[in-house]
Amino acid sequence: MKTDRLEQLLQFLTENPKDSFLKYAIAMEYAKKSDNEKALQYYQDLVQNDPEYVGTYYHLGKLYEQLEQFDNAFTTYEQGKKIAKSIGNRHALNELMGAENMLRDELEED
Repeated sequence: MKTDRLEQLLQFLTENPKDSFLKYAIAMEYAKKSDNEKALQYYQDLVQNDPEYVGTYYHLGKLYEQLEQFDNAFTTYEQGKKIAKSIGNRHALNELMGAENMLRDELEED
């Protein structure tokens, strides 16, 4: 019997419970399965326990957008931009700025 990707990742996480990449991958898998509550849990864990794992902020912000929690999305993008600047990650900074601007534009149109 073939084990699905999420099950494998969860098993790996039991062996390496502090592995941020595994937590990120698990959050992404839950998001793909539309299990927003579980995805949110893993993204929030990353923000709290590994704030410099900068890729989290974009996806967490997008999840907040899906949930129509726009204030949380803006806050997340702002946090991510600060982290991206502090660690010198221009790519992440640009992505976060773009997501924030797009959300602002969408909300202004409504």
